[in-house]
Amino acid sequence: MDLAHYSGELLVKQGGANLQRGVEAVGGKLILTDRRLVFRSHGMNIQNAGVDIPLTDVTGLAKAWTKVFGAIPLVPNSIVVHTAAGIDFSFVVMGGRGTWISAIEACLPTASA
Repeated sequence: MDLAHYSGELLVKQGGANLQRGVEAVGGKLILTDRRLVFRSHGMNIQNAGVDIPLTDVTGLAKAWTKVFGAIPLVPNSIVVHTAAGIDFSFVVMGGRGTWISAIEACLPTASA
């Protein structure tokens, strides 16, 4: 699960997470740098492609519930990342979704403008 850093890129936060893809919760690691949000899956998943979201593409963040079969609310431990392309990424995060949202918001380009 190596992350190729861009020149001058700083690691801000990382931790275990699942990316919801359809009915599969893809296990792996969520990594926040000062430039992007990256998800890298571990090898035990059927869908194992990573996600790389430039922070300049993030249009919003929301707290959400982890849902069984994508429909039945189970645990309030997810965040949804909204992007300029209209794609929403739902991550089940370890270590508190509030700390993840705060860290991402602090790195957004509008936060430093």
